[in-house]
Amino acid sequence: MNTTAPALLTVENLAVNYGGFGLVRDVSFAMARGERIGLIGESGSGKSLTTTALMGLLPEGLQASGAVHLDGHSHNFIGATDASMRKIRGRDMTMVFQEPLTALNPLMRVGAQVAEIMTVHATVGSRREAKAKAIEMLAAVKLPDPAEAAHAYPHQLSGGQRQRVMLAMALANDPALLLCDEPTTALDVTVQRQVLDLVLESVKERGTGLLFITHDLAVVANMCTRVLVMNNGSVVEEGRTEDIFTRPQHSYTRGLLAASDMEAKDNDGRLFTVTSAAAYVPPSPEEALLRAKAAAAMSAAASASAAAAKNDVDPAPEPKADVGPPVISVTGLTRTYRRDRTSLFGKASEVHALKDVNFIVRPGERLGVVGESGSGKSTLLRILAGLDQPTTGSAVVAGNEVAGAAERSLVQLRQQLQIVFQDPMGSLNPRMRVLDIITEPLLVPGRTETAAQRRDMAVSMLEAVGLGPETLERYPHQFSGGQRQRISIARALICRPRVLVADEPVSALDVSVRAQVLNLLADLVDQYQLTLVFVSHDLAVVRHLCDRVVVMRKGEIVEAGETESVYQNPQHPYTQKLVASSMNLRTEVLARESLALQND
Repeated sequence: MNTTAPALLTVENLAVNYGGFGLVRDVSFAMARGERIGLIGESGSGKSLTTTALMGLLPEGLQASGAVHLDGHSHNFIGATDASMRKIRGRDMTMVFQEPLTALNPLMRVGAQVAEIMTVHATVGSRREAKAKAIEMLAAVKLPDPAEAAHAYPHQLSGGQRQRVMLAMALANDPALLLCDEPTTALDVTVQRQVLDLVLESVKERGTGLLFITHDLAVVANMCTRVLVMNNGSVVEEGRTEDIFTRPQHSYTRGLLAASDMEAKDNDGRLFTVTSAAAYVPPSPEEALLRAKAAAAMSAAASASAAAAKNDVDPAPEPKADVGPPVISVTGLTRTYRRDRTSLFGKASEVHALKDVNFIVRPGERLGVVGESGSGKSTLLRILAGLDQPTTGSAVVAGNEVAGAAERSLVQLRQQLQIVFQDPMGSLNPRMRVLDIITEPLLVPGRTETAAQRRDMAVSMLEAVGLGPETLERYPHQFSGGQRQRISIARALICRPRVLVADEPVSALDVSVRAQVLNLLADLVDQYQLTLVFVSHDLAVVRHLCDRVVVMRKGEIVEAGETESVYQNPQHPYTQKLVASSMNLRTEVLARESLALQND
């Protein structure tokens, strides 16, 4: 930070309390103009509370103390009246929230919302001028056809487009400070990269200070010049991004880095967790140099290989001689939905969710399915689980044909295939005890276990997922997110299925819990000799866990093959775009180190 110029933002001894309980304690830092600070930590660490306190937006019942000063304003923001803060919010300091659909007014056209923030703060001369500048701002955030987009309502735009509108609103009055609270968590990987690049380009161009709140350390390594690490409401470490990510001093910081680094493995070949992080070796300048040389050699080899032969994508490669018949066989699978007519005489349109999908999964194989929203992943899973019927084609799962099967004939399929969903709180019945939740799959016709036997099986499964028998009488709300996901896994495995389908099972979890659950899944797949179908938008997770991968786009499989081969040398342009857009912590840190070495 430039010590000769006044700090843009100064925070001294900030605390947030609920009654006598401290939620945020003694947070102090300063930000220079144009500086980009990453605020990292897990859920409950106090990141969002800190930023809402800076903006004067704390929920009722929470009390803040300390001092927050923004350059150009003499008064302390803590304790300031809402009337005085409204003059500052949206003009001098603005915020981009995680979910734009809840932050935008659903009854106003987006152009009017961008214009409103300028007219409210009187930063333009007239409504006509505000309307014209709103279209300019929508163009600046690279919305296609900004004049037309200005007339759309929020629900008529995609998630990435809505987030661009939020960014246009945030930057409309050329603020000195921009706060971003997990602005890309809900976005697809390619859209996330576009929005992040746009934020970085915008703040650099305007010299805006950026406080970026996230649990994704790879994003911070890409975006920020300095890092604050929060744990249990306090800042436990701060410093330059390069220093924090290559030479962490606090054990919690090391734990976060270790659990976030999907390329690092412990001595047993498992992902590091916070508890095993002592042995973790962070990226180093030496590794950056070695990786740069290896990348250059690999690029030359790939170019030579591409010139020598063409690559043919084979979604269903010939099976190995000793692995037996497939557990899942999908042939010519299509699924078409018919939308309602939009007018009395109009035709009902069709949506092709799946188009001629073909693949097989062998016993014990770990298949990853990747693709963005709308690619057909969820439709495919619903058909495999017998929750939906294909329009044409065949899907045979563990010897059961799904296409055309009556509900009563799918009982056997449901015993052979189980699903772990993305949000355990949404998939666990809040009114049922853990014992009843886990044993519910056993209450089907044909099973003969007694209540005592079902209880013993539940205890055994809880122990397998790292939970004790004392949890049987508790309810889902009494557990953390990671524990609830363990309960979901126990429920899925109690009937000893042949196939486990995991639908984004770790996307809602903190990085440390994510590593624990991924290690657990890998162990259980091996222990119970399961066939795993793992669906995710996180390419690093799929790369770590899966042997093979299929890439879906608009209902079709555009590329398939061995995971490492697809990731190292993607052939389809869409796969290349996915791989290029995904962020990996070690890669981002080493890229910073390589740049520093080149500049030295």
